[in-house]
Amino acid sequence: MRTLYLDCGMGAAGDMLTAALLELLPDPDQFIQEINALGIPGVHVQREVAVKCGITGTHVSVAVNGVEEESMDHVHGGHSHEGHHHEHTHHHSSLHDIEHIVRGHLSVPERVKEHILSVYHLIAEAESHAHGVPVTEIHFHEVGTMDAIADIAMVCLLMDRISPDQVIVSPIHVGSGQVRCAHGILPVPAPATAYILRDVPIYGGNIRGELCTPTGAALLKHFATDFGGMPVMKASGIGYGMGKKDFEAANCVRAILGETQDKTDQVLELSCNIDDMTAEQMGFAMERLFEGGALDVYTVPIGMKKNRPGTLIRIICKEQDREAMLALIFRHTTTIGVREARMQRYVLDRKTETIETPYGIVHRKDVAGYGVKRSKYEYEDISVIAREKGIGFAEVLTLIENGENQ
Repeated sequence: MRTLYLDCGMGAAGDMLTAALLELLPDPDQFIQEINALGIPGVHVQREVAVKCGITGTHVSVAVNGVEEESMDHVHGGHSHEGHHHEHTHHHSSLHDIEHIVRGHLSVPERVKEHILSVYHLIAEAESHAHGVPVTEIHFHEVGTMDAIADIAMVCLLMDRISPDQVIVSPIHVGSGQVRCAHGILPVPAPATAYILRDVPIYGGNIRGELCTPTGAALLKHFATDFGGMPVMKASGIGYGMGKKDFEAANCVRAILGETQDKTDQVLELSCNIDDMTAEQMGFAMERLFEGGALDVYTVPIGMKKNRPGTLIRIICKEQDREAMLALIFRHTTTIGVREARMQRYVLDRKTETIETPYGIVHRKDVAGYGVKRSKYEYEDISVIAREKGIGFAEVLTLIENGENQ
């Protein structure tokens, strides 16, 4: 399984995550050229070599109208969050303005736009909670600055290019002490960062300062499939994204890309019998279960007592998701009892390849194991091309396959 592990022992900011992921690409300079061609208003991005504690990595700087954004109390540099004082003013300061820029002006795939806006909504929700005002009424620097748009867009594009099957993030070092903001002096982590990182393993440590920004926190929260220690993996690429400040510890995010062996795992099968729900209600319940994290949900027609036709619902899930699944089953179905069976699952090794085609980037999932090898293109990528070109789904597959074989 293609696995990305993010070591956040010195926190995370958007520019640091960008730099770490950038080192995993075969041609980082080409990516920077693509970013500068996106047309983010006034933005110019540069990458440069940086050394921290004897380790060589990459620092990414974002200049807006020729000026690199700085914050007063930011341990990483690169950009500031809403609470920090700014000498520069920016016109696009509401979430509505950001959506206009992303949807109307960024030349990126639709799926990347959705990732960018999802990250922004996490930040906006956190700032809304911190300031006690509706999301639609907040105007704050972090969501408004062009450099923040660049940071978030770059990370979302890089994650799309790298296409890991899973993203595991270490416990996040958030720093300690206080941070000076436009509203006064606040504790670290700042309220917005703390809100975003609910249900995420974090720690303070002895380093004073803000190590994790709201942008960094939102990007990690959005893309992480799990939080914890580094898994057993065969590393194929390692990237170091450097912050600006110097500490006794290397001020960087480390990204490790590799393969993890995941041929077997334990899953639970939760099942129940239903004879008094409509097809629409059943479909709605299945959608909610998938959204809640079910690995699979399917139905089987059965005969029940009193000669009633019924439906057997089966949900496959991870053991840690049992309670959440049970709550969803009882909320969205009419059952009064659920059965549980523990199962061993055998799976093929999976990895996702990014294919450059004349019609755009397409992701292909390759699976192998038990003497079997096969590949399949991602449905969403193919369907987007089919709609844009006005041709059939099968025709797109034929065009791409013929292009690969040339």
